[in-house]
Amino acid sequence: MGAEETLSRIPRMRLDELLEELQARINAARGTRDRVHSLLEAVVSVGRELDLSQVLRRIVEAAALLVDAQYAALGVIGPDGRRLSQFLTVGLTDDEISMIGPLPAGHGLLGELIHNPEPLRLSDLGTHPASYGFPAHHPPMRTFLGVPVRIREEVFGNLYLTDKRGGQDFDVEDESVITTLAVAAGVAIDNARLYEASQRQQRWLRANAEINNSLLSGSPRASVLELIARRAREITGARLAEVSVPLAGADDLVVEMAVGADDDRRGRTVPLDGTLAGAACKRGEPVTAAVLADDPGPLAEPHDFTGLGPAVAVPLVTAATTTRGVLMLARAEGEQLFTEEELDPLLAFSRQAALALELAERRKDAEQLALLEDRDRIARDLHDLAIQRLFATGMTLQSAARVVGNAAAAERVQRAVGDLDETIKIIRSTIFGLRARDDETAPSLRARVARAVGEAATTLGFPPRLSMDGLLDTDVPPAVADHVTAALGETLSNAARHARATRVEVQLRATADEVVLSVADDGVGMPEGGRRSGLDNLAERARSVGGELRIHTPDGGGTRLVWRAPLDGEAPADPQEPAPAAADGG
Repeated sequence: MGAEETLSRIPRMRLDELLEELQARINAARGTRDRVHSLLEAVVSVGRELDLSQVLRRIVEAAALLVDAQYAALGVIGPDGRRLSQFLTVGLTDDEISMIGPLPAGHGLLGELIHNPEPLRLSDLGTHPASYGFPAHHPPMRTFLGVPVRIREEVFGNLYLTDKRGGQDFDVEDESVITTLAVAAGVAIDNARLYEASQRQQRWLRANAEINNSLLSGSPRASVLELIARRAREITGARLAEVSVPLAGADDLVVEMAVGADDDRRGRTVPLDGTLAGAACKRGEPVTAAVLADDPGPLAEPHDFTGLGPAVAVPLVTAATTTRGVLMLARAEGEQLFTEEELDPLLAFSRQAALALELAERRKDAEQLALLEDRDRIARDLHDLAIQRLFATGMTLQSAARVVGNAAAAERVQRAVGDLDETIKIIRSTIFGLRARDDETAPSLRARVARAVGEAATTLGFPPRLSMDGLLDTDVPPAVADHVTAALGETLSNAARHARATRVEVQLRATADEVVLSVADDGVGMPEGGRRSGLDNLAERARSVGGELRIHTPDGGGTRLVWRAPLDGEAPADPQEPAPAAADGG
């Protein structure tokens, strides 16, 4: 009986083994089926999105879920092909990310997949030759799986997964699943990028149409420039957008419009050498920087750009290859670099912006021509009608004075004749001012002062107020007029660079004895211990023609400079004696 029981037990044991093996295969098949189902769900979920940022986020989340990884990341390779421009993570909290510090740039083990875009599995990532440890406050990681994400023939980025839950290693099946997801991810990313490009193109077209409408409706130049900067900033997702134009008579640019992070940049000068905008202006082509604030190369900016990262400067060039200015855009630090796909529509937009500037200049020239023609008509009417009638009236009064018996009445008539002569001189000075052209070899003092004040509006960021009085074009000697113009330019330049003013008033008047130039602002006043070379030049100019310079501090704050010079050119008795600071030179 014992032998029979043993023989009957053997088939039963083999049957149990077969049943267990069958159950294991069923469980494996069920697990494979569930995993395939999860993979299909992940592919559908990733492909459903059209927003690129959402697509990238879903890819990372799906990868971590499919292989049960505690940490996952997607590194996007930048345009240079050598470092990461974006790094999206799953598994780390915001506090942990903040404590770790700057996101990886693609060195060490992460850079290994950039240089060799092939799947990589490691049981202990610290043993790989390219690994050189983690930064402070970084959580420990051991197992590693990396898979490249390709778009057609281009490597878009890499998926990085670490620490499979349960302490297990990533296996061949995990690698196969993530590789399959990476293929689907490449298609989804490509679709999202194409959709994003088409949407961006439509927005550029709408922006161009809006600028054209603004030009045709006669909007002022400042409004058009603000529209250009604002639309470029919105479409590219930039934090700062500014338009710089060449500064007449200098190798510099001046920021005429700034929108975004630092609106106070308006009016600042930007050197052509050593700046991003200057490089774009000189080369006539776009120039990019990875980090605008910290770029150690020759494009390092002299101003504070804290918090700004990727930047691009695009020249505003017309069909005649004339550079009208530079459009500079800067994104926040840590955001995506400007890509070639973004530069093409941006170049087209910049050409449209250059055309807008050119049309604005042409319209300004046409308005100036119309104004000059109107001035000619007014000057002609004043000369042919007003002066002739006043002259005839003066002759009549002079004749009448001879037959007036009363001495007092005769004296009053003579005074009236003198007043008429003075009025004729004032009208003639006005006629000369009206007929002055900006392009004449020796324009009138009125025209030169008006032009200097108009040009200062660009550097100040607002137009100064101007008032002129007296026989400026007839009584002020040419040498003194030259000093007045130079002193005005120096004073307005000082106000733009140092005063931080929001209002500037310029007054110029000629009396019977002297010409007085007064420039007042509501800025921060004269700095203690600051450089005074400009003020010394102004004072020296005044002394050279027998005049003086006085500086006042109005009750409401700011600065008021009064520059005066005699019309006869005689120097005062003691030109070295300092003028009292409390005197009112107005």
